[in-house]
Amino acid sequence: MTTYEEQTTPTDLSATAEGVRRAVESVIEGKPEVVRLSLTVLLAGGHLLLEDVPGVGKTMLAKALAKSIDCSVRRIQFTPDLLPSDITGVSVYDQQRKEFEFKPGAVFAQIVIGDEINRASPKTQSALLESMEERQVTADGRTYELPSPFMVIATQNPVEMEGTYPLPEAQRDRFMARVSVGYPSAEAELRMLESHGGGSPLDTLRPAAHASDIVRLVEAVRGVHVSEVVRRYAVDLSAATRTHPELRLGASPRATLHLLRAAKAAAALAGRAFVLPDDVQQLAVPVLAHRLLPTAQAQLNRRTPEQLVQDIVRRTPVPDPYAAQRLRGL
Repeated sequence: MTTYEEQTTPTDLSATAEGVRRAVESVIEGKPEVVRLSLTVLLAGGHLLLEDVPGVGKTMLAKALAKSIDCSVRRIQFTPDLLPSDITGVSVYDQQRKEFEFKPGAVFAQIVIGDEINRASPKTQSALLESMEERQVTADGRTYELPSPFMVIATQNPVEMEGTYPLPEAQRDRFMARVSVGYPSAEAELRMLESHGGGSPLDTLRPAAHASDIVRLVEAVRGVHVSEVVRRYAVDLSAATRTHPELRLGASPRATLHLLRAAKAAAALAGRAFVLPDDVQQLAVPVLAHRLLPTAQAQLNRRTPEQLVQDIVRRTPVPDPYAAQRLRGL
């Protein structure tokens, strides 16, 4: 297997990632942690769910991240009348050739922005399941590969529930992380008024990386080393959600895999070729919380999944990542 160092250097990865980060932050004011987490999901090869109240910049963040990379981008406005074929594509009969021809849908792009995903019916939402997990679309018995890199960035409003369809567990589980943008600080909002007042900064945003660069960086992230003790730590965190008395649905094995992949990306962004328990800790809430279902009692006590994951992180013993090396005398 090609190692992280053989594919690219931490300096190369950091330089490219820094360019993308700066491009996104030129549009999104005062949210460096949100931008960094979004970039982490991109380099980990995952999908991102942006959930927050209207007007805080969810769609702007998705568009800025997409435009900062020179790749194909499609935006899907999810509405109740949207059909699955609008997303995946449809076979159309060609009168001249006397055969059916597949017309690709909006999902055939490298960055797919799904705006207000919970406004579409569950049937339409499920059209994304195969593409998000297997990077392919099956239609009329034929399988079509999706381009690389491939990332779905979806937004949803958790406050206004009229005319919405909550994402089913299988759909939420395919998103590597959920991010809440939140309100900006007063200073950041003032800067936003100055920079956005004369027009959208997206109009002047230029790509900071090519699609081929992102493919190379995703491959590099996969080569980041994860020791056995750190892998076991990730498993312990997920296992604790499955036995927690205030949770009726814990994290799936896919969630553990996503947590480890995101930790690899975080380590690479920090210039390291190995994962520390700190990387796993910092990503536990955004990667695990949106997959969990609290019990009725937890909801009565106003205990959110985020708070429960934080409790689990505090209670789970943190391993020493260098213990094995010391035992071997290294």
